[in-house]
Parts: sequence; C-alpha cells; structure tokens
Amino acid sequence: MTETDPFETYPDGMRSLIAARRRRRAALVYHAGESLPPLDTDLDALVARLVPDEARAPLPKGHSSFARKCHDLQPDFRGQPELCLLNALLISNLRKFAWPDHAPALFLRIWREKAGFLIDRLSSRWLISSIITFAEHGPTEADRRIGQSMNVLFSLMKLYEYERQYSGTPSEEPFRIAGRAKGPLPMDMLGFQIVGGDLEANLLLDIVEQALAAPNAGPLASALMDRLNRDPRNIFRRFATMRMRLELMRQSREGSWPGGET
Repeated sequence: MTETDPFETYPDGMRSLIAARRRRRAALVYHAGESLPPLDTDLDALVARLVPDEARAPLPKGHSSFARKCHDLQPDFRGQPELCLLNALLISNLRKFAWPDHAPALFLRIWREKAGFLIDRLSSRWLISSIITFAEHGPTEADRRIGQSMNVLFSLMKLYEYERQYSGTPSEEPFRIAGRAKGPLPMDMLGFQIVGGDLEANLLLDIVEQALAAPNAGPLASALMDRLNRDPRNIFRRFATMRMRLELMRQSREGSWPGGET
C-alpha cells in the first residue's frame, strides 16, 4: 500500500466544505415589487421579447440580492429572448437552499415546452447549468440521475481541463505519446490502456443510456453529449487521437498500412 501523505488537501476534513457551501447557497432576497414571473406566464411572449441590448443602469443603494443577480446576468443575454434570461434566473434561485415556491415548476415547464428552442439558443455553459439543476429538481428519479451524472462529468472536466492549460499544451493537442511520466496513479488505481481500453467509452455509454431513460431532462442531456462529441478540446477527443497515432505506429512497425501492405 502506498504511504499516506500526512498533509491533507482540506485540513479540517471534508466536513469543512459543508459550511462553505451553506454560505454560497443562501437564498436570494427579494424586495417589495420583485418576483419571478408566475407559473402560468406566457412563454411565447418571453420568446418574442428581447433583453435590452444596452448598458446596464447602476443598481440603487440598498438593492436586493435578486436585483443584483438580474443585473449580473443581463450582459450574458443582451439582445437574446427573455426566456433565456428567465432560465438563468430560475437556475440561480434553484441552486440555493431556498427559492420561491413556484420556481421548480416554472423551470420544469419551460424545459417541457421550450426545450428545443433553449437548446438551439443557449450556450453550452448555460445548457450545462440547466442539466445540473435537474439533479435536485428533476420530477423523476431518471431525471435526477442524469442531472447528477452530468454534474460530475462536466465538473470534473472543468477541473482537469483548466489545470491542463498550465502545461502550456492547447486543449485540442494530445500530449506526446513518448512523454508520459512514470509513477502511480492516485488511490493506487491501475493504469489506463489507450489502445484496447474501454473506460471512457463505458463512462459515456452509461450517461447516454441514462439520458435516453430521462423523460424531461433527456433531450437536453442528449444534446450536450452531441456537443461534447463534436468538440475537439476535451480528453475524449485527445484519447481518440492518441489511439489513432498508436495504431499507425503499430502498423508501421508491422509493415502494413490501412488499405494494403507497404
């Protein structure tokens, strides 16, 4: 067994993370006259109306945290349909520990009735935030399961892809095959076989099958998996490229190439 490092990443243990999360997830405060649209709001009207494409007015003194959130989100959706901004506001509420009573139902309603529109208009960032929201607020176990799976997938991708940038290697460029550092993996995990291994394929397949089983979050999850498949800047594409290079190296050593012998 590998010797345990006496240093701890989180000195007070994993329980110390709970207090920090509670601070970040304090409910938004609404002042008099402020509210989310009602549950029966006209979604077609929100599609037709656009967020003002102009500079934001300064917030008044003593503004609410809800007003601050609206102010902060507006630049992301300038000139876009108000429905896109509403989706973001609902997510901002639903990621807290408390929210307006009708917020979960309104979020589910817009994704039942306007999923295709939102998938076409929203950036991947907001589509990911939307699917993660299903982890806690999905109406079925299948919806919550796919939301949680994609939360883990994209959160870990964000962590390791961002750290990878410090290597100086662009995200779409695989590392050199001959440049791998030797040494044990964390938690004494076994190494990964690039050629012949199926770890990443099985990971993605489980998520795809969960997406197909989710009645409400499924179309959104499937759309995100399609985007991931087409994006060249991720570990799955890099492994595919490395696998192809290794196969070509093998064929070169054996004196054969696709399509015939040399």
